[in-house]
Amino acid sequence: MDDEPPGLFGGFLRDAGAELDVVMLHRGEAVPALHPYDFLLVMGGAMDVWEDVANPWLKAEKQAIAEWTQLDRPFFGVCLGMQLLAEAMGGKVGLASAAEVGIGTVTRTGEHAFTHGLPQAFRMMQWHHAEVTELPVGAVSLAASETTAVQIMAAGDVMGGTQFHGELTPTLVKRWAQIPQYIEWLEAALGPGAYERVRAEALPLMPAMKLVSETMFRNLVAGRKLRAAA
Repeated sequence: MDDEPPGLFGGFLRDAGAELDVVMLHRGEAVPALHPYDFLLVMGGAMDVWEDVANPWLKAEKQAIAEWTQLDRPFFGVCLGMQLLAEAMGGKVGLASAAEVGIGTVTRTGEHAFTHGLPQAFRMMQWHHAEVTELPVGAVSLAASETTAVQIMAAGDVMGGTQFHGELTPTLVKRWAQIPQYIEWLEAALGPGAYERVRAEALPLMPAMKLVSETMFRNLVAGRKLRAAA
C-alpha cells in the first residue's frame, strides 16, 4: 500500500549503512533478483494473504519470501508481512477471533534472542483482523495479546516479525488524518472520533514503541553478525 512505508525500520536500516530498494508490488513493480540483498523487510497492507485473485501480486510476493527463507538471511515482517512469512514457511493464517485496532498491550510469552531486552509487557499499535492460526514447523510465538496468540514470531535466529505495527512515527500517525479511508476504518472499529483518541494515546507512547522496535531490529542484525563470525 502507498501508505504503509518502512517507517522506523527504514531509518534503522539506513543507520546500519544499508541502501533501501523499495518495491511497490501493488503498482505492478516486479520483485528483483533477491540474491544480491542482505535484508528483506515486508510491510503491512489492508489485503489478506488469501486474497490472491483481487491482489495477484501476492503470489509473486509469497514466492519471493519462500525463496528468501532458503537464503537464510535476515527477514522482518510487519503485520501482513509476518503472516506472509508464516504461510510461505508452511504455517496457516485465518480470520482472527477478534479484530484488534488501536493501542493494545502485548505480553512476552517466550525467551528468544529476537526479543532479548524487551520489557515483559508493552503497548503497541494494532490494526488487523487476521492472524497466524498455525505456526510453521520450527517457528515460535514469543508474545501475545488478549485476543491474538502470535504477536511476535521467530523462525530461526534471523527471521521474524510482529503482528503489531512497530514502524510508526509521529509523522505517519499524523498523516492518517489526511487519508479518508483510514479515518473510516478507525471509526468503523472504534466509533466516531476514533482517530483523535488513537492519536492522543499513541503520540506519548512513541519513544517506548520505538525502543521496542529498535531492540528487535538490533537483535535480528546481531544474530546474523554473531552467526557469520562463528
